[in-house]
Amino acid sequence: MAEKLYTIPVNEAFDKDCECPVCEMFRKLESEALDFTLGPSYMEEDVRAMTDKVGFCKDHAAKMYARGNRLGMALMYQTHTYGVIEAMQKMKPEGKGGLFKKADNSKLTGYIKEMSKSCFICDKINDVFDRYIVTIMHLIKTDDDFRAKYKKSKGFCMEHYGLLIEAASRELSGRDQEEFLSYTSNIFIENMKRVKEDLDWFINKFDYRYKDEPWKNGKDALPRMVSKLNSISVEE
Repeated sequence: MAEKLYTIPVNEAFDKDCECPVCEMFRKLESEALDFTLGPSYMEEDVRAMTDKVGFCKDHAAKMYARGNRLGMALMYQTHTYGVIEAMQKMKPEGKGGLFKKADNSKLTGYIKEMSKSCFICDKINDVFDRYIVTIMHLIKTDDDFRAKYKKSKGFCMEHYGLLIEAASRELSGRDQEEFLSYTSNIFIENMKRVKEDLDWFINKFDYRYKDEPWKNGKDALPRMVSKLNSISVEE
């Protein structure tokens, strides 16, 4: 089929030699979202209105800080903090009012829990990422070339393997669903075994009996296994 705009990032991710193409799609979206948030957009009223309202999760706060735009981040945090202080002043915690009374601070604690999970960058990523997963299912049904490329991939991380299985139950049916679940499971298990064998060899290389043996594919086995199990990229 002719490649449409929304299929481009999906195909590009599956063209890469990586342990999880879905991770590649997510990381690219995340990088773009961080660039957008810390770029000139933080001075735009509609963007600031959203960052003031929802703030940032701890993971993306750390990644924003690491990018070095201290002034941009400070400005966003300044106006966001105004709203947090105002909201929490109205929900001051209360102690017990009597021997048999229990304080009800559920409104305050609920707000704190909600704000700890709320994140402008997560929202920006997830809106597009969800459509990428739907696009994968669409291509699986309609594009023979993509389906062949999918089957030749090096598998997926555990989190995104589960995500693909869930998506198949919603987006595929009948024979399409049955075949997809079968070959996706095989791709995942066989590639987990492949990286596990590389990890075994990496460990063997610390045994004096193997010190003169070649590294084979074991040298970067640990970061690749971390990628498979934890869906993160770590430095070698």
